Amino acid sequence: MQIGVETSKAVDQRRVFVVDEDEITRAALQFMLHDEIETHELATPEEAYEKGQGWLVPHVILLGVGLLKARGDALIAEMKAKFPGVRILIVTDKSEEAVAVSGLKAGAHGAVVKPLTLESVRKKVDTVLGRDGGAQLVQLSVMK
Repeated sequence: MQIGVETSKAVDQRRVFVVDEDEITRAALQFMLHDEIETHELATPEEAYEKGQGWLVPHVILLGVGLLKARGDALIAEMKAKFPGVRILIVTDKSEEAVAVSGLKAGAHGAVVKPLTLESVRKKVDTVLGRDGGAQLVQLSVMK
């Protein structure tokens, strides 16, 4: 465990699936979160559905905006149907904000806007998990 990691968060037995086509984004998010929460990297929703069975159901999905753009807003409903109660955060950059806003309207719970920082990612995940230290879930200029 690293300095600055809250032990209570590291042992609360909740998990995050990072579902993104971009390997670098997946690895960065997994690295940012793994000290405080069980985190799994997956390249496709199908990999997530296969892995998230039985006791390994995710509590939060960090969904890459590229998958949402390629598959449409129905992907949000599909993930919620596969994992009832899951919280979905869309990982986006400024150039794809319109896609992220559409995903929010389809039922996603928030967005994480690049550039990603350790503090912002952890705060967003804490917020959707109802843990202390949360942050505003939507900070997209299109939503104003």
